[in-house]
Formats: sequence, C-alpha cells, structure tokens
Amino acid sequence: MSGKSEKTQKKSWFKGLQAEFRKVIWPDKNALVKQTTAVVTVSVLLGAIITVIDAIMKYGIDLLVK
Repeated sequence: MSGKSEKTQKKSWFKGLQAEFRKVIWPDKNALVKQTTAVVTVSVLLGAIITVIDAIMKYGIDLLVK
C-alpha cells in the first residue's frame, strides 16, 4: 500500500464519520438532564443493592466458617 492511498482512506473515513455525526439527533438540555439523572439514580441504587447483598453474604459465610 502506498502512503497516498492510506492518506485517501483516512480522509474518506473521516468524511464518513462526519456524515454519521450529522445524522445523530442530539438530545436537548432537558432530555439530557433527565437521562443523566436516571442513569445516576439507577447506578446509586444498584450500588446500594449490591453492597447490601454483599454484606449479607459475608455475614452468612462468616457464620458458616466460624
């Protein structure tokens, strides 16, 4: 492969990427805030649930081992 062909491929790839980004429907500020809040809330809740399950399992395993 020659350097010129590789350069043309890169240029073509970036043009394709730019065309795809134009097709994206970006969310407005309100939708972005709602979606971000939902993601953070679900992440915190799942983290809390996993922590509780982990503590219960650790307690149960400690009882079995001792």
